[in-house]
Amino acid sequence: MARIYYDADANLELIQQKKIAVIGYGSQGHAHALNMRDSGCNVVVGLPKHSNSRAKVEADGLRVLTPAQAAEQADVIMLLIPDQHHRMVYEHEIKPGLAAGKMLMTAHGFSLHYAQIVPPANIDVAMVAPKSPGHMLRRLYVEGVGVPSLWAVHQDATGNAEALTLAYARAIGSTRAGVLRTTIGEETETDLFGEQAVLCGGLTSLIRNGFETLVEAGYQPELAYFECMHEVKLIVDLMYQGGMSYMRYSVSDTAEYGDYVSGPRVIDEHARAEMRKVLSEIQDGTFATRWITENQAGRPSFLAMRRKESQHQIEQVGRELRAMMPWLHPVTQQPGAPEEKAETPR
Repeated sequence: MARIYYDADANLELIQQKKIAVIGYGSQGHAHALNMRDSGCNVVVGLPKHSNSRAKVEADGLRVLTPAQAAEQADVIMLLIPDQHHRMVYEHEIKPGLAAGKMLMTAHGFSLHYAQIVPPANIDVAMVAPKSPGHMLRRLYVEGVGVPSLWAVHQDATGNAEALTLAYARAIGSTRAGVLRTTIGEETETDLFGEQAVLCGGLTSLIRNGFETLVEAGYQPELAYFECMHEVKLIVDLMYQGGMSYMRYSVSDTAEYGDYVSGPRVIDEHARAEMRKVLSEIQDGTFATRWITENQAGRPSFLAMRRKESQHQIEQVGRELRAMMPWLHPVTQQPGAPEEKAETPR
């Protein structure tokens, strides 16, 4: 069993004595910065001079500097921008301001695990990865509770990296719920696999194929949407609360029986074999190389896939049906600026 660390295991004073720079003010960045400020920490935010988020930072009562200025002044630098920008921002903005004894942190291990960032040997390198979106991290902190996080020390140059990382986790509220120790490699590979095979890639492909199967068989697209997309939340919420057993307890016996006899026919050994391939490509760096190369080329395939998927019939039908349900607070897809887009669901 993994060891879980709580408030009693973390000395908040260690992080309160440091100057902290949060690079980025998107989903995670705003939550980390505000939670640490409210925990009595000395926090600045690093954003480009042209960033639209600078006004929001100032309105929230925080100092905003350029990433280079923030990194130079800080003892602890938390990089909370999308993975694809880590290397450029690190090389041009962060690295020049690093000095012996500082700590560089991330909330996801991708850029460290795949050597997009190669820190000098004389600094501490660590990760604190909340298992929730930033808005939830912030909301629960304000409510006096927290969300669990994963934490790891990648490089301990000072001999104090573990204690300081746990102090950081406490400052954002995660040790209230509990933080689990991992490694950069384990967090990165399991996170990418979960996103691709289950949470994003697996789920959206399952939903889309179910929708298409019903529509091709002559059923109304609206009914197909309700059965294959809309009700997913109902099932996921039940599992979120009490696991698969609670979900099966809550649905009808007919649904539960269909779960047992039909689910394994759809997600069968072939699907598991493909999952193993996906995992292998994550482990050996094939996926990372492909994604890095895609970004270097200007993201042509990525943008084409995004455009194609946004035009799928299920999206068109969904927009019309969600407009009939204002209590859902329906939104239209607005990707936003790179620095404002959340990293991993969470």
